[in-house]
Amino acid sequence: MTCTPLSWTELEALTDFQIDTVNGPTNAQARLRLFGHSESDVRVTLYRDNHAWCPYCQKVWLWLEEKQVPYRVEKVTMFCYGEKEAWYTRKVPSGMLPALELDGRLITESDDILIALERAFGPLGQGMESPTVLPLRRLERLLFRAWCNWLCYPALMPGQEQRNRSQFQEMMGRVESALAATPGPYFLEEFGTADVVFTPYVERMNASLYYYKGYSMRAENPRLAAWFDAMETRPTYRGTQSDFHTHAHDLPPQMGGCWENGEPQMLVNKHRVDHGPWFGLLDVGYPEPENSRQEALARVLKHRDNLIRVNPADDALFDEALRCALTFMMTGQVCPPPAGSDAALRYLRDRINVPRDMSIYAAKRLRDTLEKTAALVGEQQGPPIPLKHRRDQDPANFVRR
Repeated sequence: MTCTPLSWTELEALTDFQIDTVNGPTNAQARLRLFGHSESDVRVTLYRDNHAWCPYCQKVWLWLEEKQVPYRVEKVTMFCYGEKEAWYTRKVPSGMLPALELDGRLITESDDILIALERAFGPLGQGMESPTVLPLRRLERLLFRAWCNWLCYPALMPGQEQRNRSQFQEMMGRVESALAATPGPYFLEEFGTADVVFTPYVERMNASLYYYKGYSMRAENPRLAAWFDAMETRPTYRGTQSDFHTHAHDLPPQMGGCWENGEPQMLVNKHRVDHGPWFGLLDVGYPEPENSRQEALARVLKHRDNLIRVNPADDALFDEALRCALTFMMTGQVCPPPAGSDAALRYLRDRINVPRDMSIYAAKRLRDTLEKTAALVGEQQGPPIPLKHRRDQDPANFVRR
């Protein structure tokens, strides 16, 4: 059965999704986090990226959420997304993120920030300078280097691709051994600083190697898979967690390039991340929440005017096409969009950012909906995602108007 798309007013009636950004679960939309405290208790301001993507910001963000330290958030544009705010470069001339103010004192560099926070509020389990944590911090850096060597450089010599893969797998073997040395799923007996340190780049490794190399860290490393499963029981991690699509396309300009190996499994993985199906990917292991559709709809409704304005298609055409997609997502009724709107729908499909825009399952639902609706009228893709920058995601289109 086909249908006429719902109006925006009718769509608004289909979602009551709300989140308490101040005292509720970890979320990317918060400007203030109190955890039940008074605003007068706030001693910390975290300067992090608008996209909730920066790995070093995620490390500090996750620590603050786990310790439930009240803090304010100031959001700053990363270099590859747009122009850096002048007020921030006056404060931090390098423009680098994150930065943190603690009792009025400015601190940069994520490790220095965590050490300062530990001294002010106590460590999260074993601290950054603990004899049990220091070797794990070194292991994380060794894993990072092996990942960069495999991902970020073309294989120019015969056998180099396999050597880089083997070196990375050797380092993963050491990570598996470290995880096996404790009775639980975490790097030490209880969740703590070591897990926070590993989280950002292990998440990005899992996404990028799946997409560019056809290698699934989660599938091939059982201890790491158990670690991911344990992390996903924590609302703090779920609130900062991204997905394969976001990471695969945000990494190239940050890393100076990501090199595909062209192997059959890599091509299969790449197509699936870009075109679906997105459910069942090893970027998330917990079940889909019942309100994922309502969350996706609420987030689109909040930004619909800007989403329509920045889309390359004619405003009226995309307005109708988007309502067709959202009607299908919420009611199951198929609403063919107007002819020529397939590229416009896929443009939005490709620019959903997790967790900036919505949580991981809400994003999967919305991507799935946009793709299925676009497929009703054609196979035209939107403008390709840039590799040298992500100015197509410039937050100025959303936060400065």
